[in-house]
Amino acid sequence: MRNVRMFFTLLLFLLGTVVYGQKKYEDNWESLLKYETPEWFQDAKFGIFIHWGPTTVPGFMSEWYGYHMYRQDAAHAKGDPNAKPSPVYEYHLKNYGPIEEYGYTKFIPEFKAEQFDANEWVDLFVKAGAKYVVPVGEHCDGFAMYDSKVTRWNSVKMGPKQDIVGSIFKVARENGLKVGTSSHFAFGWHWWVYRPELETMDPKLKDFYGKPHDPWSEPSDEFVKLWYKRSMDLMEQYKPDLFWFDLGYSEPAYHDYGRKFMTNFYNMGLKNGKEVVMNYKNIKYKPVPDGAAVLDIESGKLDRINEQPWQTDMSLGGWRWGWTENYELRKTSEYINDFIDIVSKNGCLLLNVAPDKHGKIPQDQVNILLEMGEWLKVNGEGIYESRPFKVFGQGPTNAKMVLHGNIKDKGFTSQDFRFTQNGQNVYAYWLKPQAEQGTITLRGFGTESHLVNDAIAEVTIMGHNDLDFKWIQSKDDLIITVPEEITKEQNAIGFKIALEEAPNFIL
Repeated sequence: MRNVRMFFTLLLFLLGTVVYGQKKYEDNWESLLKYETPEWFQDAKFGIFIHWGPTTVPGFMSEWYGYHMYRQDAAHAKGDPNAKPSPVYEYHLKNYGPIEEYGYTKFIPEFKAEQFDANEWVDLFVKAGAKYVVPVGEHCDGFAMYDSKVTRWNSVKMGPKQDIVGSIFKVARENGLKVGTSSHFAFGWHWWVYRPELETMDPKLKDFYGKPHDPWSEPSDEFVKLWYKRSMDLMEQYKPDLFWFDLGYSEPAYHDYGRKFMTNFYNMGLKNGKEVVMNYKNIKYKPVPDGAAVLDIESGKLDRINEQPWQTDMSLGGWRWGWTENYELRKTSEYINDFIDIVSKNGCLLLNVAPDKHGKIPQDQVNILLEMGEWLKVNGEGIYESRPFKVFGQGPTNAKMVLHGNIKDKGFTSQDFRFTQNGQNVYAYWLKPQAEQGTITLRGFGTESHLVNDAIAEVTIMGHNDLDFKWIQSKDDLIITVPEEITKEQNAIGFKIALEEAPNFIL
């Protein structure tokens, strides 16, 4: 009997090795291009990003406070100088004194996060309708929001004295959410300024600020290896479903180690039975071939349906990601409309929230998330698990394919619609309802237009299934007489267009 058990144990081990060996990714693009985006990500559509860290202590301008505080002259993210004095530098002098005496690391003990409650946060995200959550693992300043084995500058040993990423992951998983984390550390090479009078050159702080160097030089091999070591530590400890990289990853210096990390991440997923997603950006340099990972567009959208699933990371605060005193919000309807537009083009939305230094998500942000959640309760069947329709929509408004394009958008009009599809149901979202508009016309939905090959069986308004209204399918269009009471709604209205069953055989 013992020999029989040993035989079957060995057989199962060998079978597992063969199966795993067949799937295991190798560190080359030919192998990595066999990657397929998981269904869970394509179905999820909506995630929550969380930018949080020591910059919320000053809470001024943006999460780039550390970048600007040592620069007396304002500098663009690409290093281009500006003639105007840095407002962050001036703010720092006024509120904290000379930077020679009050350096960035002084903020870390003040970042106590004493009101942080992972259960409260995750409960909010669930009510908002999110299906995955992505707390920042480490921003460009290099302060790790997790129990790092590589750097002592982490949230367990300093500041909050808590494992922020680990706490959120635990509660999110218990609530059925997928979990991800982000690394912005690669851009940290460009973050600090080195002058003898600054603490950035203090030998005791070298493990935080790094070795002095020209911040606009190419990252050194030593720094790239450190980035890789930290990324691997974060990945191996927390085994996220999703790993998100900021623009620093899009530099040639990270090409080889970036691919090596991707290989290890995908193989970690296989080993642990996870279907994982890695996000990257195309900024000046394309670090990943199309299809080997999931493209993320910062504060931007596409102007067409993309064959490969993609993602927009967008902040409730516009160009501000970390909490500031002047965190400017838009109307909920505008976030919803951007969300629908993204989904109609095969994308997902990763919407950023910004807790304050105490660990509370401000009420105005909470209100927007709750309103989005209520909208999704009614209209989510055309969002979750949907796929693009033959065309993404109709109307005069479309995205411009530029970085931070949504910040420059002027919004949608009452003529703009976006479409999605799930099986034999097509969903048409009217992005900006107008009370004076008694009818709407969906062009191409007629019997002879062939956008829909099967006849329309029924048209309903989601959330108003018992509402009586008229619709007519002509040879060219679908014309809907809109009940006046729903045109007064502030957020997008969803129409469900049920098609007759498609034939599954040829007579």
